[in-house]
Amino acid sequence: MDAVDLLLAALAVVAGAVAALAGFGIGSLLTPAVGIAVGTKAAVAIVAVPHLVATALRLWALREFVDRRVLLSFGVASAAGGLLGALLHAAFSSPLLGITLGILLILGGVLELTGVGRQVELPDRLSTIAGLASGAFGGLVGNQGGIRSAALLRFGLSPQSLVATAAATAIRVDAMRIPVYLATSASDLAEHWTTVLALTAGAVVGTRIGGPILRRIPERRFRQLVAVTLIVLGIAVVGGVGR
Repeated sequence: MDAVDLLLAALAVVAGAVAALAGFGIGSLLTPAVGIAVGTKAAVAIVAVPHLVATALRLWALREFVDRRVLLSFGVASAAGGLLGALLHAAFSSPLLGITLGILLILGGVLELTGVGRQVELPDRLSTIAGLASGAFGGLVGNQGGIRSAALLRFGLSPQSLVATAAATAIRVDAMRIPVYLATSASDLAEHWTTVLALTAGAVVGTRIGGPILRRIPERRFRQLVAVTLIVLGIAVVGGVGR
């Protein structure tokens, strides 16, 4: 394990803590960083492993708060989108996808901060479309979490319920996309196994740190935290694509 892996492990601790608080952050924060070292395509497959492990840990801790009604519509559609996105990921990638993702993240954060988004509730049909889109982004570019949380904010869930339902949805997306990555990027995972291990350990530590903090955050502050994180992440994604 070299210095780069240690730096990525430290970032994974931060990403795991952010995800425990906001319901997303592992793929969104780690994929660009790992991409600098190994390339974006390989990074998407590599980060999927710590994402799965840390998300499973988060889901287990919050399993009683999962909103099963939302999971049945939004979550199932996200899983289908994840499979579609992973299959497309093996074929192509485009900077336009990153720019689109960044703009959607910024828009979701602004709508929440201004209060406009809270006036919108997603009917079943739109929640299915939103789930499909977020899952597809996850499979394509490894950054579906922000879109997923932005959509889940529209369901009026409590902080713990939002994070739990987001985790349950993410597990389904991972179950669809990781087998595709194993089939198409097994050599990348084998070559960078120390990076996978470092990221997984860091994400688990971060998840354990962030979990207790989540229980103490008032709902209003939680929604503000998610909104600001969406905006910052969106700006970072657009800026990173533009370089």
